[in-house]
Amino acid sequence: MNKSAGFSLIELVIVIVVLGLLAVAALPKFLHVTDRAKQASIEAVAGGFATAVLSARAQWEAKARPRSMADNPNSNYVDYDGSYFQLSSSKFKDGTQTKLRDGYPMAYFGDDHAPQKQESPTRITNTDVCIELFRHLLQNPPSINADSSAKSVKYLASVEGDTVCRYVQLANSHSDAAHYFEYDASKGNVSITVK
Repeated sequence: MNKSAGFSLIELVIVIVVLGLLAVAALPKFLHVTDRAKQASIEAVAGGFATAVLSARAQWEAKARPRSMADNPNSNYVDYDGSYFQLSSSKFKDGTQTKLRDGYPMAYFGDDHAPQKQESPTRITNTDVCIELFRHLLQNPPSINADSSAKSVKYLASVEGDTVCRYVQLANSHSDAAHYFEYDASKGNVSITVK
């Protein structure tokens, strides 16, 4: 009697069909892994940014709300780990109300010294201000620019209105998601939009 030690054609077809069904069921889950990872990434960066904003404000409160001009309520600043930031103020020098809450980072001033006799900005004037806030509030921040054609840029910065910085996470060839978060310096609010 002649015994063969192999698989029959029908067994091979059944195995191929089962593998095909498994691939069809599992493939969609793996296709969205990149999008979920990018979503988790922006949530982490935005969370770090929000924590830094609140830490800078807490530092300002702990230091008894320093001003660069004692007679001017619109001259708030803070030394946040060796970096100086000009902070929002709810009043102009003449005492009239601004549309801002006190004590949130409005501009990066520098690392050398505190602002001397300078008023705090009451609006974010350009994208460079947003970029500097991002770079100096975060520890080890991802690369950022205002131009998407710059090499190895992970985030684009822009100004929305007078007090909002928008940070858009750039999509890549594996994902078309353009998640972003916004920092509203008038209230110290950080909000995330996931697309």
